[in-house]
Amino acid sequence: MLRNNLGNSSDSKNEDGSVFSQTEHNIVAAYLIMAGMISILSNIIVLGIFVKYKELRTSTNAIIINLAVTDIGVSSIGYPMSAASDLYGRWKFGYAGCQIYAGLNIFFGMASIGLLTVVALDRYLTTCRPDAGRRMTTSTYTSMILGAWVNGLFWALMPIVGWANYAPDPTGATCTINWRKNDASFVSYTMAVVAINFIVPLTVMFYCYYHVTQSMKRHPTSNCTQYLNTDWSDQVDVTKMSVIMIFMFLVAWSPYSIVCLWASFGDPKKIPPSMAIIAPLFAKSSTFYNPCIYVVANKKFRRAMFAMFKCQTHRAMPVTSILPMDVPQNQLASGRI
Repeated sequence: MLRNNLGNSSDSKNEDGSVFSQTEHNIVAAYLIMAGMISILSNIIVLGIFVKYKELRTSTNAIIINLAVTDIGVSSIGYPMSAASDLYGRWKFGYAGCQIYAGLNIFFGMASIGLLTVVALDRYLTTCRPDAGRRMTTSTYTSMILGAWVNGLFWALMPIVGWANYAPDPTGATCTINWRKNDASFVSYTMAVVAINFIVPLTVMFYCYYHVTQSMKRHPTSNCTQYLNTDWSDQVDVTKMSVIMIFMFLVAWSPYSIVCLWASFGDPKKIPPSMAIIAPLFAKSSTFYNPCIYVVANKKFRRAMFAMFKCQTHRAMPVTSILPMDVPQNQLASGRI
């Protein structure tokens, strides 16, 4: 049934119904296995640091914890199923498996984008709007985090209930939104997803990080900015950090958005098979670079990680450096740093 869903998207399919040879499938499988192992390990380390060191368990850091959970979700479910199918040469988990696989990937992916946006908002309020930051409570953070998860659940369920649908892609070894069925349902769903889960988050992140940088440049002697400068060597590093966050978001999700838009306004059959497989792989890549950006770049997390590897106690871990997202918002706002 699933192989028939592939339609006539390519005239160069192998005998198993895939547009790729088995060697190409094996290469993709090797990448997925390696990336999955790195992602799971790095994100488990992130969670382990939070479990061991209580001073990191702040309301703001709950965003990072949830981000790690989304990454582990994709790595532990999406990567293995896709890798197994690539080694098999085609999708091997049937129709129900296709729906579960695609739905969970959309769920964790959209939740991850939402959480990245919440991180940007948090840093903006902490640095640029201390009065608003002071009013941020545990309930506020819980609501924002829950909103990211609910948003992901909504977009994951829609194709299952009839707004667009899930099916194997032309590679035959993974499932995603059925962009070959270029009907009104698919087009409307795609436009909504791209607008709400790509354009809007990107705009918010760019706005937040731009104003964070500008605020630091305008107020180099403020308590907040002096504190920020102790964690990042200088304002140039802060700017680089912001650019990297936006750039990696674009790298991860732009190919997928391009494929969806191409399928909506062009001929889906003309989408190159290589593009069809690169797009979801790039989107999944965020699962293993997120820990590098949001954790390894944080001096306190880095020290905690080294301390954990050395089996040091809580008291043995140096805790002199904290990033703004580790500090209660009322302390930043009142200058008690």
